[in-house]
Amino acid sequence: MAAAAGDDPDVLRLENLDTDIAPPEVAVQATAQALMERQGNSWLPLTGLPVLREAVAAELLTRTGLGYDPDRQIVITSGGTSAVMPVLLSVTEPEDPVFLTDPTYAGLLQRVRLAGAHPSLVPLRVERGYWRLDREELVEVDRAAALLLMSPSMPSGMVFDQDDWETIAEVCARTGAYLIYDAAMERIVFDGHPRINPCRVDGLAERTIVIGSMSKEYRMIGWRIGWIAGPADIMERIRLATIYNTTVASGFAQLGAAAALRDPSGAGVREAVAEYQARHDVVIEQLAGLPVVPAAGGWSCLLDAEALSLTAQELSDRLLARGRVAATPMTAWGGAVATRHVRLVFSNEPIARLSSLRARVEAALG
Repeated sequence: MAAAAGDDPDVLRLENLDTDIAPPEVAVQATAQALMERQGNSWLPLTGLPVLREAVAAELLTRTGLGYDPDRQIVITSGGTSAVMPVLLSVTEPEDPVFLTDPTYAGLLQRVRLAGAHPSLVPLRVERGYWRLDREELVEVDRAAALLLMSPSMPSGMVFDQDDWETIAEVCARTGAYLIYDAAMERIVFDGHPRINPCRVDGLAERTIVIGSMSKEYRMIGWRIGWIAGPADIMERIRLATIYNTTVASGFAQLGAAAALRDPSGAGVREAVAEYQARHDVVIEQLAGLPVVPAAGGWSCLLDAEALSLTAQELSDRLLARGRVAATPMTAWGGAVATRHVRLVFSNEPIARLSSLRARVEAALG
């Protein structure tokens, strides 16, 4: 898809999970200073620089209410996605079931398989115009090593509410499963929707392993900085698995990440979220009357190809060939729910260009 779209300025790039919103200037300056002063050019410490682990602990205290020990309960990783493998290797055995939503981010789904575990899917359903977790199906789970979940979730933009998290807590308690919570987009939530950290839900704090990242909220994709935080006992295993998985994240980038996390002005997160919501709203307005499901947060929303009497691949092909819109079919992003949809990413296109979406889609369907 990206190769087909190339650098053609006429193509609306809705397949792209990058963002054109600038990273925090404080992060840019701190990273440049580290390079100029030759700070951070080391393999050590293998679990991340103390200044960054302390900054992550302070951020997590605000989000979760928990006082994580920076030395024993936090490890820095080379991006959020690379944190998933050492966690899975630490909490699963071969063929153990790991539950994800349908649809889910393909990078999570495939890492479950790479770890030797077995991905099992709980569908999302559209209720009252938004994606909701099928809790009735989730409560039927009787064996699980882990639940691997995002909120907001990629690619749907679904946000878990209090009832969802309480159901997840019940499943974790009954099965002994860990909740592996991908919090990469936790603060990219749109007005009127809840933002609940699962560690604040009764029974989940002691079972939750948090994976965080600088890529989405802080727009620091190229820095490749993430982290894992969790209960001290399981973190002993995760630290070892992380060290031997990717050795260490960039020291220069870690210093930039620490500066962003400690920025008293908020590193532009609130302003970026407002811009993403404005872009999302334009996409939904442009597609009024078509089978698009609004997102409650995140960077993307889904258009139902089957409701248009097309497969997702056919719709994706038509959008590019006739409408000059690059959009990804969700054929590898889950099961029956995912495969009927095309993803529309609005993080890398300004409102002025998104305002042409209706005419482009009509040309594709024409």
